[in-house]
Amino acid sequence: MSEEIEVEALEVEVSVQPIELYKVLKIANLVSGGGEAKYAISEGYVAVNGDVELRKRCKIYDGDVIEFNGEYFVVICDQPVQEVTPRDQQPTQVAPVAKAQKKDKKVPVTKAKKNKAAASTSKNRSVTKKEAEQTDKKADTATGRKPISF
Repeated sequence: MSEEIEVEALEVEVSVQPIELYKVLKIANLVSGGGEAKYAISEGYVAVNGDVELRKRCKIYDGDVIEFNGEYFVVICDQPVQEVTPRDQQPTQVAPVAKAQKKDKKVPVTKAKKNKAAASTSKNRSVTKKEAEQTDKKADTATGRKPISF
């Protein structure tokens, strides 16, 4: 039913698998850049294992045969297949230390100046400055922020 055809194919050695199809075309110097590779793939000029491939980021593995411009190329890779975890399953890392280092002693001074200017121009405040100072609450030790109340 399926016929095997023997053709001469040039080897394209890659350092990692799977690799995206457009990158294989760039590595083999078949195109001048990634944009040209993606265009050639989307226009149907590239076949993978005998089938026309329209996906630019189609995963290519060791032993896959690529046909482009009447020539055949076989992908060679000695490295094992690397498993790629989807983005939604990757653990997120938060660095609270980096936020703590951004504090500057001059920041509260500039905020105080802005508050004084706002206090002199704003007449619709429900709490006076003296009342706010009397109800001064301690700042959170982790963030350095004072709690607010409405």
